[in-house]
Amino acid sequence: MTIHAEGLVAIAVFYLLILFVGIWAAWKNKHSGEAEGTDRSETIMVGGRDIGLFVGGFTMTATWVGGGYINGTAEYVYLPDYGLAWAQAPFGYALSLVVGGLFFAKPMRSRGYVTMLDPFQQLYGKRMGGLLFIPAFMGEIFWSAAILSALGATLSVIVDINIKMSVVISALIAIFYTLVGGLYSVAYTDVVQLFCIFIGLWISVPFALTNAAVSDITVTAVKRVYQSPWRGSIKKEDTWMWLDNFCLLMLGGIPWQVYFQRVLSASSATYAQVLSFLAAFGCLVMAVPSVLIGAIGASTDWNKTSYGGEAPKDKDEAEMILPIVLQHLCPPFVSFFGLGAVSAAVMSSADSSILSASSMFARNIYQLAFRQSASDREIVWVMRITIFVFGGLATLMALGTGTVYGLWYLSSDLVYVIIFPQLLSVLFVKGTNTYGSVAAYLFGLVLRIGGGEPYLHLPPFIYYPGWTTEQQKNKSGEMEEIIRQRFPFKTVSMLASFFGNFVFSYLAKYLFESGKISHKYDFLDAVVSSRSGEIMDKTTLVTRGNSIGLSELASVKPRLSVTLAAAFTRRDTLPEETVEEEEEESSPDFSHNEE
Repeated sequence: MTIHAEGLVAIAVFYLLILFVGIWAAWKNKHSGEAEGTDRSETIMVGGRDIGLFVGGFTMTATWVGGGYINGTAEYVYLPDYGLAWAQAPFGYALSLVVGGLFFAKPMRSRGYVTMLDPFQQLYGKRMGGLLFIPAFMGEIFWSAAILSALGATLSVIVDINIKMSVVISALIAIFYTLVGGLYSVAYTDVVQLFCIFIGLWISVPFALTNAAVSDITVTAVKRVYQSPWRGSIKKEDTWMWLDNFCLLMLGGIPWQVYFQRVLSASSATYAQVLSFLAAFGCLVMAVPSVLIGAIGASTDWNKTSYGGEAPKDKDEAEMILPIVLQHLCPPFVSFFGLGAVSAAVMSSADSSILSASSMFARNIYQLAFRQSASDREIVWVMRITIFVFGGLATLMALGTGTVYGLWYLSSDLVYVIIFPQLLSVLFVKGTNTYGSVAAYLFGLVLRIGGGEPYLHLPPFIYYPGWTTEQQKNKSGEMEEIIRQRFPFKTVSMLASFFGNFVFSYLAKYLFESGKISHKYDFLDAVVSSRSGEIMDKTTLVTRGNSIGLSELASVKPRLSVTLAAAFTRRDTLPEETVEEEEEESSPDFSHNEE
């Protein structure tokens, strides 16, 4: 096995740069928040809520622009049966950030939450918050695994070393500086990450375009030269499946802790919205070189290159098309610079998902569900332990997974069909309760899993209209039959979950309040209990409420006569006569006013 010394040196330089920036950020901000009395654990999670426009814009863009994004986009543009038409991530995630900024960033940031799960526990209780943690956690781990998988593939091309070794080393470095600096290290390394990707790829693209083995990409976009046109097309029978996947990216890209981690760290609610819009533009800009590299790969006569022999798609190496193009179509010094920069950048993007998962566990599971009396020091240590454990889980998954896009869609599916409709309900729909939330969870889960998952070899038990069978080559090179669901069952599952929450919440409310079901059977304390001990209180969820100005709050009429606890009493659980007395001052299920 040949070790490319120049590539190894390039990687070492860029890795040391990322590591230095991560440690420097931790040192620079080690006393951040102390003057305001902020807990150390909260500073690790949301960075003292003082992330400015410059760093915030970069770190918000890096929510999605990472290893999976740049490698996956190039891969799908290159694949003959897909092309640019099926490379949905750039526009899907850009629109996701726009929608998130328009509707979700302001209410979440202005209410002073620390994690995405806080509003769920506040309205539905800590047990339901624990259930919703499961798909959120799986999404973050799958995403981290996708990033590390892409990184291992890239490194194996650069220095021809074992993929497993490169993944483990990269994960350890990312875990180390995340342990040291939390969100500050994540945010500052994101700035370096995007600069590395942008400069590294744009330096390489002109050399690859002018390589003698590459045909004019404007011709190969519409005409068959070495393979099908890279522009791609959408067959009529695949239209609904295309729309289903696009909605998954656009709406399923919102309810992620990795996104709200940035939103909640912004210095104000307005800044959180602006950062989302800037990041949407950044996502599109950062996708351009990946699209060009995928097009170059589809326009190359590989027999005329040092790669030689069959094209990457024929060797089942399509997912590595970006590092292959940089390695074999660019001069060595350009190739090593581009690949080294991209590798270091990819490595640094795994950190935020690992931090997100550990933040949700430490706060919403360990602290709020089991140990509400836990000290700040204890929470910090729980976060450090879980950062290491979750980083290890993501690494193990990265060592045994399939294509980058397969991991991408898989991680988004559970978040899309389960968490997104619940987030809509908890923020914008009046009257939902824990019974509806449980029903919505089950509806989304059963309908999604019922459609099967080819990447997990999970056969469907619900055959939606338009399903077909296809032959697909597995990892061992053998052909196997899979079921392809052409019906938009993911979006249907999401809608069923949303309406299920609404219907079952009001059904439970009617049955208990009308006396058709005895109050003693309200075992979730979600309807007849005037103040359930299961429901979180703002004094528990938000420790720094006084730092949030009234001008940032959602548009709710001020009610200066109520106490802090009463402002968060769920009015739909109050006796009927009490509700009638306050009819003129009706408000959402949980208000967010300050004294």
